[in-house]
Order: sequence, then structure tokens, then C-alpha cells
Amino acid sequence: MTADAQHPRAPHLPGWRLLMWGGAAALLSLPLIAMQFTDEVNWSPFDFLVFGAMLAVACGGGELAVRLSRGNRLYCVGAFAAIAGGFLLVWVNLAVGFIGSENNPANLMYAGVLGIGILGAYIGRFRPRGMARAMLATAAAQLAAGVIAQVNGMEHPWLATAVFTALWLGSAGLFARAARTAKHATP
Repeated sequence: MTADAQHPRAPHLPGWRLLMWGGAAALLSLPLIAMQFTDEVNWSPFDFLVFGAMLAVACGGGELAVRLSRGNRLYCVGAFAAIAGGFLLVWVNLAVGFIGSENNPANLMYAGVLGIGILGAYIGRFRPRGMARAMLATAAAQLAAGVIAQVNGMEHPWLATAVFTALWLGSAGLFARAARTAKHATP
């Protein structure tokens, strides 16, 4: 068996790295540009550092996802959906918070949501079937956080819960399809 048959290459997507990292750099520069034209945007160096770290983690996750995909585009899309969900979950929580303001300690539940997804991916060894299960668990945790907030009488945006839950479920579905595709591709 050749090395290529044992370890298929990542999907051939010309320029995907440039697009991903260049897009991250463009996103990081937007607040700096906006600060030149309005007083409504006022980021500190710490804000840029945190946002830059978030973008670096997301792009690093994208690099890892492409390598782990072994050429399976469904896996890649599922991974990028999960990475985008995690990125947006952190961003929204840091910017305005899901429950009340960003300073409400109840928002730490959403760190648990993300933690469940990361731990589940690790336990599933980043394989498609394990990733599907991890994303299902993440969707359940997202819903549970919403229910806990509601039961405790906290202000909670159900639309955001629905959107994030749908994102996790969509990612789970893509990973499940990737697992079926990989199963049929092996001799």
C-alpha cells in the first residue's frame, strides 16, 4: 500500500490557508479601523490581545481539522461549523453575555458547554463518529444551560439558544455523514 493510500491528503482547497488566516487578520483589524472613524468603538490593547488569541485558536483548530479530515469534506465542514460555533459562543459571552450582562457569573455555564464539546472530541479521538456524539452532547448542554437559566428566573435569550443548538446539531449531522462516508470508503 502506498503512503498516500494509508494517509490520504487533506482536501485540495487552493488558498484555504491564506483565506482563513487573512480573514482572521482582516477581522482583527476591523475594530482598529472603526476606532479611526467613531468613538462608539473603543478597544483597549487587552481587547485586541483576547480577540487575536481567539482568532489564533480558531484558525489553529481549522488547521487541525483539515489534517484530521483525511480528505473527507463532510468532516471538514462539520469541524469548521463546530469551530465557528465555539468562537461565536465565546465572543458573544465576552461581549454582551447570554444571561444578563457579560459580568453575570451565570454565563460561566457556557464555558461548560464549550468544555463538553472539547472533552467529547478528545474522548472520541477526533474521529467522525466520536465527533458526532460530542456535538450532540454539546447541543444538549446548550439546551440545558437555557433551561437552567429559565428555571432560575434569569433573563435568557431563547433565540440564541436555538441558533447555537442548531449549529451544534448541524455539525453533529455532518460528522455522522462523514463517518458513514468513511466507512463505505474503506475496503
